[in-house]
Amino acid sequence: MLDYTREAAVYDATRGGVPRARAAAEAVDALLPATARDHLDLACGTGLVSERVARPGRRVVGVDLAPGMLTVAAGRLPGHALRADCRRLPFTVGAFDSVSAVWLLHLLDDAAPVVAEAARVLRPGGVFVTTVDKADAHDVGSDIDTLVGPYRLRQVADAHATVTALAEQHGLTPCGEALFQGHGQGRTPAELARRVRAGDMYREGGSALAARLAALPDPDTPRPEPVFRLMAFRAA
Repeated sequence: MLDYTREAAVYDATRGGVPRARAAAEAVDALLPATARDHLDLACGTGLVSERVARPGRRVVGVDLAPGMLTVAAGRLPGHALRADCRRLPFTVGAFDSVSAVWLLHLLDDAAPVVAEAARVLRPGGVFVTTVDKADAHDVGSDIDTLVGPYRLRQVADAHATVTALAEQHGLTPCGEALFQGHGQGRTPAELARRVRAGDMYREGGSALAARLAALPDPDTPRPEPVFRLMAFRAA
């Protein structure tokens, strides 16, 4: 897993910045109850999405484990950016009207503790919104995907069926879905080849995969952007 404290300084610039954050926040907001006044954003990172979920009359609290991320988030969520483990939240039962987890579950070996905690802190009728199937979002059917497909890890932790089953165990029922497009994340063969050589991605492919990527046509031309999927679950 990446060192997210080290990544904090470049995270927004290398992950689509404001356009991607705006798209994510609008999709999250569309799935939240209009009456949501207290919102919790799990693994809020730099707070770029969190601050865009905020509305007049809606308080947004962001939690993250990486100190570097929280340093940035504190400027966007003054007084409401806290260091906490999403598997053991420091909040009472029913503290929030809504909870979001954007690009979190795919990082975990097991999403169960996070889903359980989201359900615990939700008030009756509250909504939990989370991204699912992140690996699939990056499979855009490009020539790059043809080459990296055999090396792509399919994370079961954020598979929509897995998350739905976990949610239902805690009294959360599906209540909506949304899609939103990434920005500035269309991969180029040249950049991906560099990351493979560095061992940052698809390590099993090694130098042979890197060479095949670098040999693709138009190596500096970005391929299509990923499209991310959100699912919403309502507490009884």
